[in-house]
Amino acid sequence: MRRSIALTVGLAVFVLGLWQLGHGAWIDLKAKVAQVLLHRAWTRTLAGEPNAKPWPWADTWPVARLRAPQHQIDLFVLAIANPRTLAFGPALVSEPLEVAAGLIVIAGHRDTHFRFLKDLRPGDEIALEVAGRPTRRYRVTDSEVINARDVKLVESDDSGLVLATCYPFEALLPGGPQRYLVFSERVR
Repeated sequence: MRRSIALTVGLAVFVLGLWQLGHGAWIDLKAKVAQVLLHRAWTRTLAGEPNAKPWPWADTWPVARLRAPQHQIDLFVLAIANPRTLAFGPALVSEPLEVAAGLIVIAGHRDTHFRFLKDLRPGDEIALEVAGRPTRRYRVTDSEVINARDVKLVESDDSGLVLATCYPFEALLPGGPQRYLVFSERVR
């Protein structure tokens, strides 16, 4: 009887462990597959297709390509920042890029696409490609941790780029109040 209970408990723990491992791998796999589909949609965008969706039921589309060459980062930026779209890549928080002449704010998850933010240092270069426009180049100037409940980013006439993610990077529970911001100024 005890052996039967021990085997049942052991099997349950094993299955739960596999489920947890699979769930974690699924999130990472989904993020990587999404980048392949987003690349295809971006290619159609560059060819002139407006709002080229990466898959038929998508409620977003790539609006820019974000690169940080010193960190081997090449990501597609999505049109609308909400929890559903952020699972697939970083997304635009500020106005659409077609009209954004000022500050551009892009958000991403700390444990997938924007994991690299913790490695950015002042002087690092970031490039932002928007279809039909010259690539905008930015240089990282600073980073800061803020409390999202107390501070709200405001659009400005500044021609900078802010990359935002949750903080701390190694937090066990998502959704805490802190945000990590990387500030960059446009290089003319």
